[in-house]
Amino acid sequence: MPQLLLIEDDPTIRSGLVRALGDRGHAVASAGTAMGGLREAVENRPDLVVLDLGLPDLDGVEMLRMLRAVSRVPVIVATARDDEREIVRVLDAGADDYVVKPFSAAQLDARVRAVLRRLGSEADGDSAVRVGGLRVDPSAREAVLDGRMLDLSPKEFDLLHYLAARAGQVISKKELLTEVWQVPYGGADKSVDVHLSWLRRKLGETAQRPRYLQTVRGVGVKLSAPRADDADTAPESGR
Repeated sequence: MPQLLLIEDDPTIRSGLVRALGDRGHAVASAGTAMGGLREAVENRPDLVVLDLGLPDLDGVEMLRMLRAVSRVPVIVATARDDEREIVRVLDAGADDYVVKPFSAAQLDARVRAVLRRLGSEADGDSAVRVGGLRVDPSAREAVLDGRMLDLSPKEFDLLHYLAARAGQVISKKELLTEVWQVPYGGADKSVDVHLSWLRRKLGETAQRPRYLQTVRGVGVKLSAPRADDADTAPESGR
């Protein structure tokens, strides 16, 4: 039985979701504050956290960053904030999914099951992806280039893993926004451009002298192993 932690300050919403998720086969603990939720997450190690952002003692995004510093537990943010920039900020901070209030218990349950199913499939066997001298391990959330660990933010890692898992395929920025940022409506692609630029630097390349990340003008970007004449390009250090 999946062990969930619900962090929600509204007692009516909290009790209703605890009951509804329990009826759907989950064991649910709950907390009404950020610090109470953080303590519960660290001490009892739930399988997944459902996190509201409007908490009385600390903003949920700050609580998420604190949680990410000590735990890789999957987090679904459940909040009334529906601004695109806020959604991008929360996903960049380490959230695995984002659901906007009001939502039904059935919708939240479906998202919980989808996140747990995805992470469970990644944990089966060696799920690491290898492209040239690059190894991306989603279960450990580690990326190694030519024997050197890359210092990546959560969203940089997600972007790199998505591209590496589809090595050789040209991926559009719209698809990256939908699948990596989980912004299904036509949002601006500036976040994609910025994160690609950061990734290039950490992979030891530039847009003018690419090694792994190849831009296909007007179409998208693909990740592929360096050509032989790129092999002597030494990777630069991280941030």
